[in-house]
Amino acid sequence: MDCLCDVTEADFEERVVARSQQVPVLVDIGAGWCGPCRVLTPLLERLAKDYGGAFVLANVDADENMKLAGRHKVRGFPTVIAYSRGEEIDRFHSAQTEGFLRRFIDGVIERHAAVSTTG
Repeated sequence: MDCLCDVTEADFEERVVARSQQVPVLVDIGAGWCGPCRVLTPLLERLAKDYGGAFVLANVDADENMKLAGRHKVRGFPTVIAYSRGEEIDRFHSAQTEGFLRRFIDGVIERHAAVSTTG
């Protein structure tokens, strides 16, 4: 199942922007030293598996990909950015509850599907 991947500056366009034409991609930008990241990332990974490919979770290590964090104007970690059809459509910062994450993910999936049925 292709619902989880690690992304770098070198493959961001292919793994996130291009992939988001078919399915929404959530970009999880964090760092190993970040406590909230260590809470959020495993929860997002579990949800990606639970949703069975309805979205892709792309993990970005900010320390190794500072240009990506800068390009997205990340002000704190973790930051999760939703891509659909090659564009950023939503984002949130810091660790969140599972309920919040499910509502966020459901909203992103609905918006992605609405664009595909109208466009």
